[in-house]
Parts: sequence; C-alpha cells; structure tokens
Amino acid sequence: MKNRVVGVDISVKRTTMAIVDVRGNIIAKEKFATNDYSNANEYVAALSEKIIMLTEANGGYDKIRSIGMSAPSANYLTGCIENAANLPWKGVIPLAAMLRDMMGMAVALANDAHVAALGEYTYGVAHGMQNFAVITLGHGIGSCLFSDGQVHIGAEGFAGEVGHICVEHEGRQCGCGRRGCLEAYCAHNGIIRTAEELLAESDKDSLMRSLPEITPRTIVDCCEKGDELAIEVYRQTGVRLGIAIAGLASLMDPEAIIFTAGISNAGKWLFDPAYDAFERHVFHNIKGHVKFLRSSLERELDVLGASALAWGIKEYSLFK
Repeated sequence: MKNRVVGVDISVKRTTMAIVDVRGNIIAKEKFATNDYSNANEYVAALSEKIIMLTEANGGYDKIRSIGMSAPSANYLTGCIENAANLPWKGVIPLAAMLRDMMGMAVALANDAHVAALGEYTYGVAHGMQNFAVITLGHGIGSCLFSDGQVHIGAEGFAGEVGHICVEHEGRQCGCGRRGCLEAYCAHNGIIRTAEELLAESDKDSLMRSLPEITPRTIVDCCEKGDELAIEVYRQTGVRLGIAIAGLASLMDPEAIIFTAGISNAGKWLFDPAYDAFERHVFHNIKGHVKFLRSSLERELDVLGASALAWGIKEYSLFK
C-alpha cells in the first residue's frame, strides 16, 4: 500500500525533502543547497537521486504515492516555475513534468504561498477556516487566497501576487522588472535597503552602524535594544505591508491573514505598525474583524503543505 508521499520545498538557498505519512507525520527529512545547481536539468537529476536515496533508507520507494513541490513563482496549472526572480534558473522551467518523467510517479508543483496555505488549512491555524490568506515574508513576498474552502488560483494561475502590488509609483526596482512593488520594500533585501537609506539620511546614533552585517534579524536585535532608527525601519516596512494587505482584505473579506517565513519573526516591530495601517485603510465594514496570525507550523509548514498538495493529485505510476 502506498501510504506515504514526498514533500519538497525549493527556496532560494536550500531544497528540503520530507517523507510524510497519511497522518502528517514526518518520517525523514533532508536538505541540500539549491544554488549548487545553476542548470535545471542537473538540479532535477540531483533531486531525483536524493529522493530515491531518502525513501530507500526509510521504508522503501515503493511506499511513495506521489510528490508535491513548493517553489517561488511556480504555477499550479502548468506545473512550471515561470520567470522566478530569485532562483538560479531563468525563463519557464517545466519542473513537475521533468521530475515526473525521471521518477515515474505523479508530481504536483505550486508556488510557496499556495503550498503554505494548504499546510495551514490541513494542519495549522487555518484548520476549519473557509476564507483566509497566507502571506509568506522572506526573500520574496508571496500570498495565497482561500475562498469558500478552495484555493483561488485565477485564470492563468497567478492569483494572489500581493508582493507585486505597486506601493510606490516609480519606486524601487523589483526583481520582477517593475518598479515600486511591495516586495522591493518589505522582503529581505528591501528591509536592508530601507535601513541603509535611513542611516545615510540621518546623523542619529544607531547600533546598526556598527553591525558587521545588516540583516532583517540583526535589525530586530537593534529594535529590542531600543534603537530608534531600527524601529523606524520596521515601522516603515509595516505601514507599507498593512496598506497593501488592507486592499487585499477589502476585496476578499477574509477571516484571517496568516503570516509565515523568516521576516515574520520580526514580531511586534513589524506587525504593530502593519496592523495599525491595515485597520486605518481596510473597508470600514471589515475593520476589527480580520485577525493577524502567525503560522503555528514554523519550519515544517512548507514540506507539510507540499505533502498535502501531493495527496490531492491523482496517483500515477510508470511501474504499475
């Protein structure tokens, strides 16, 4: 009986694979560096080999029903990564078909926010909710909309790209090629750039000036010590985030907005100004009714969401 699936999370720095059973238990997990493979064909060959080795060492490849994958800029409808701004492979990469042909079993691919939403809906804080959005805050910003108990994908598979809502006319250059996107201000590199700009514009003392490396995490450390400029970095970031999400919520009327990925660890420094801006800009009949929540699944969310994606696809095997 095929009572296990493999969940794969592809991020900018690393790829994580996990064997997951029908109850959502992670049987085994392994990671490797994504950017070790600048060629997509070499990456898929390495991923295939590593999945086989992991499954054979933990109960056997023959128990695996299907594979679910999460990746930035992935399109569930086509099974392709399409013009990813932050991954090493450019253009349109038919990743699901490539892995399916190499592995001989069913493979589904969706963007990281879509997969995170499935994970939250199946195992996390969104369990029992019918209308919510998941926002991933990391090197990029992604989102997935759950409407009436279903993922809203859109006509071309790109619904919910909140990271590419314009928040500043003719603003910063974004990795997508446009200017002024939310991602250029509220993702990893955008937060660092805000800090650098504030330091350049001000002569105030700041702990950030003596940091060996400015990162979203080290800026939070400075906030915890009362650094005014560091707090201002996250205030500006939170305001832009809150305004963008207010527009999203005014359209979809969700029960909750659920935040995940590394930037969400900024906690109150980001979410206090974000929620304040959200409440000031959201449609008045929604005001006070939308909860801001953090993911309860932490680092397991992506592989568990990918496993939920895998269980949802029709089983297929070359070896039957």
